[in-house]
Amino acid sequence: MLRRFRALPIRSRLALLVAAAVAFAVAAVSVTCWFLVRGKLYDQVDADLRKMAQPQLSGQVQDLLEACPQSVPDKQAAGGGLRTRGTYVQLVKGDGTPCVSSTSAGTVKVTGADTQVIRNAPGSAGGHTLEGTFRNGTDTAGSAVRVYTTPLVVSQGPLSPDELYPDTALLVAVPLKGTQSTLNDLALILLLVSGVGVVGAGAAGLAVARAGLRPVDQLTEAVEHVARTEDLSVRIPVEEERDDEVARLSRSFNSMTSALASSRELQQQLIADAGHELRTPLTSLRTNIELLTRSEETGRPLPEADRKALLASVKAQMTELAALIGDLQELSRSAGQRGERVQVVPLEDTVGAALRRARLRGPELTITADLRPWYVRGEPAALERAVVNILDNAVKFSPEGGVVDVRLAEGVLSVRDRGPGIPADELPHVFDRFWRSPSARALPGSGLGLSIVARTVEQAGGSVALAPAEGGGTVATVRLPGAAAPPPETP
Repeated sequence: MLRRFRALPIRSRLALLVAAAVAFAVAAVSVTCWFLVRGKLYDQVDADLRKMAQPQLSGQVQDLLEACPQSVPDKQAAGGGLRTRGTYVQLVKGDGTPCVSSTSAGTVKVTGADTQVIRNAPGSAGGHTLEGTFRNGTDTAGSAVRVYTTPLVVSQGPLSPDELYPDTALLVAVPLKGTQSTLNDLALILLLVSGVGVVGAGAAGLAVARAGLRPVDQLTEAVEHVARTEDLSVRIPVEEERDDEVARLSRSFNSMTSALASSRELQQQLIADAGHELRTPLTSLRTNIELLTRSEETGRPLPEADRKALLASVKAQMTELAALIGDLQELSRSAGQRGERVQVVPLEDTVGAALRRARLRGPELTITADLRPWYVRGEPAALERAVVNILDNAVKFSPEGGVVDVRLAEGVLSVRDRGPGIPADELPHVFDRFWRSPSARALPGSGLGLSIVARTVEQAGGSVALAPAEGGGTVATVRLPGAAAPPPETP
């Protein structure tokens, strides 16, 4: 049953849950109302019975007592007529024998509860109270009646005290047909009202579910459209003032599709730029190889100097191509795909290793270093590659015999060169993929180095910036969060 319920659509489940909740509430209210009305009606009947059983005039009771037979007769015994017709009036002896008034509507069946009242009356063995008891019973015809049984007390007159008749009880009763008919009518009305309420609640729940899930339907249609057409321009309209769960889900979907569309555009741009950048070295490489091949095929060898120049060009183009492919692989892999674990890295050691490589690439330059301890969390190889790329740029654009200053203090790494500098209008683009300054396009490089630097620093929680240096040149500043001392080792 639960499995079938879970298989239903959400709107159907919501409608059923609302209907069930309303049905439970209506049932609880209806049952409570029915019992309250029943209690009030029975209290009224009991009050009438208690009033009927007030002390009787001795003459009337005496006639009834004298006419009391040993067993219930076929016809009602003659008596003084204690009450009017439509009610049941009879005396009950200690042995359970009823004495019925001629004006009684019939004879009520005597039970043990009635004789117990006689035994509990004062003057009887173990008796101690004049209180009567109420109960539901039946007459000899099987009709339901409400019965009140109390010890018989007879009034001798306004100037004489009431007299208690031992071993005798007065039983008065009224039919419950009218009361039960009222209760049955009430139960029918409550049942009809409850049914209408449950059906209305189910319909209202279904309408509310449809209205509330309409944005979910729109979201589902949008997701199905994206899966079918791969169109990431789909957006779900969301009212600005709404801040419920569905609105947040719609905004999250719109943000997701926007991010996916942007990622696709960047991917397509990366592929286009990579193709463009790969075309140049491949074209040059193919041209040089064709010249060497044609020389071998025609039997006319190239001059040795030209042949060495071609081979050197081929080697340079292969090196540039390998570097470009490595940069592309670095940019395409996420942190988890690189297989390195984030750990505490002494940044001064990383910068020192990068400096040794930079001095080999620019032996004619003077590179000064002032490195102070600083520990960061990151991937050692990625951080070293980022620092090497920054130093490579400084070495590449520094004039022969120039000076490059490297300083690390309190998590700030600065690399300052004395090169031509970067125009102000080009600074916003220096970290874009494949972007190269027009003045630097003749120099070797792929235009991916600073992009790799920016991504690595951001993944380590830091920031990087390039700015003109005072007196000429460019200063690159990298800020990384960390501490001057290594964290304590976890046992």
